[in-house]
Amino acid sequence: LSVALRCFVFIVLSYLQIFRAVLRLPSEQGRHKAFSMCLPHLAVVSLFISSGLFAYLKPPSISSPSLDLLVAVLYAVIPPAVNPLIYSMRNKELK
Repeated sequence: LSVALRCFVFIVLSYLQIFRAVLRLPSEQGRHKAFSMCLPHLAVVSLFISSGLFAYLKPPSISSPSLDLLVAVLYAVIPPAVNPLIYSMRNKELK
């Protein structure tokens, strides 16, 4: 739990620094491009962390096989599957 909490805090602090740097950009178009590149990755990271937290911290009283399968797919399959799509979209925008 300690390692996971440290990683989560590190991720949050990193994104805060990224957003501060982006907000300092002088042009509106540059800020828009930077946010459009960061936000999909942040969405995938949020999905990964929230589904992992739900999977490991949910009370046993709400456990059901179908819910466990859904959370497992959200946690283990969706983020790695979506990452190539996000990076390909970013590459097209940069070109």
